[in-house]
Amino acid sequence: MPLAPPRLEELPEIVPVFPLARALLLPRGRLPLNIFEPRYLAMTEDALAAGRLLGMVQPDPRQPEGEAGPGLYRVGCLGRIAAFSETEDGRFLITLIGLIRFTIAAELPPQRGYRRVRASFGPYAADLAPAPAGPGCDRAGLLADLRGYFTRQGIEANWEAIGGMADEALVTTLCMACPFDIAEKQALLEASDAAHRTAALRALLVIDAHEAAGSGRPRAS
Repeated sequence: MPLAPPRLEELPEIVPVFPLARALLLPRGRLPLNIFEPRYLAMTEDALAAGRLLGMVQPDPRQPEGEAGPGLYRVGCLGRIAAFSETEDGRFLITLIGLIRFTIAAELPPQRGYRRVRASFGPYAADLAPAPAGPGCDRAGLLADLRGYFTRQGIEANWEAIGGMADEALVTTLCMACPFDIAEKQALLEASDAAHRTAALRALLVIDAHEAAGSGRPRAS
């Protein structure tokens, strides 16, 4: 049985973070990860021993690199390790479930080689609420945009599975899975709510169509 989401007051003040470009975690999204670097193996071991919580955050290419590594975007997402296994060659295969976004208040000294931040969750308390029920987007319009985008990108899709997904789950999965660039992924993460995230997603799909038309890339029939 899935664990209930934590209450805001139960969230840790200090969060280990995994900086990974284009790896987007959203609340209620599921992100599989292959952990093999020693510092992130240590981070995963520590997280498994203490609440199974860690944060995903993207490196910010606009920020200078510091002693701990590349500069980070200020907004990330806390995830809970929902499943894990250890391979014979010592890797961890984990699945994170997104819980709530956070703002980085400060970066702390590394621990066992991995980065840690002091996190502020208050502005994103609504992320802990249950997923909204019922229609949440112009589904027909979104799927039309998506078909064209997948065709241009050469992505094969299981349309039967897509058709069976609830609106919020569909938007969350698409935002996480589509091969957008770092800044675009971050914009999707920082969208104020589900409606704005859906609008931002569709805008990216439409922009890709216009860019394809201008560059002569193949378009959907």
